[in-house]
Amino acid sequence: MRKRSKNKGGQKAASLLLGMTLCLISTAPLKADRIQYKEQYFRLYHLHYIQYPDDTMENIYWLEKALHADFANPLHAAALIEDEVQWEKYRYLFMMHLNLKIIEQYLFLANKWNKRQAYFYNAPWKEQNLESLATAETCFKTALLYWEDAVNWAGKAQEGRFRFINLERVQYWQDEAQRIQGRALDYEKIIRRELLLLQKVRERFQAMP
Repeated sequence: MRKRSKNKGGQKAASLLLGMTLCLISTAPLKADRIQYKEQYFRLYHLHYIQYPDDTMENIYWLEKALHADFANPLHAAALIEDEVQWEKYRYLFMMHLNLKIIEQYLFLANKWNKRQAYFYNAPWKEQNLESLATAETCFKTALLYWEDAVNWAGKAQEGRFRFINLERVQYWQDEAQRIQGRALDYEKIIRRELLLLQKVRERFQAMP
């Protein structure tokens, strides 16, 4: 397994979390005391019917914990593991999937603060809107960093020696890897388009008296 580069991982999350006014729910560290493996942390990730920013931040917390934790014994994996080759592919797919889930959560956050239009009657709140756009931009750019890792892990999982290795219980993860490789799933394209639109809205706000 490769090590994450110094400019990623904890530093990526920290740069965003320290710059935002939100905080994680106070009970999160208490729950973490009894768990230690990726699979356990991942089970704490969940989507809410209405996804408030605090819910999203909680999910990012658990997913980051999963990202840096050790894997559980193959007996407790999310897929049926019968040999070392299956175990290796499983780990690559898991890491890819974790990064994709974190990207989704940062996009949720970005959309909470992103402004699609700069209406003339928003001029009295120009500075607040610019601050909101800056937060959205940070979320988008952070998501891009995780996309780099997701692509790398997907590439590893799609190596030729794994071609006939099928992990049925995580078939969806394998489908994700194939979609990434075929560019049917391309978060970079989506995010860069959003950043371009964000910049145009920012410029309209900046032009307001």
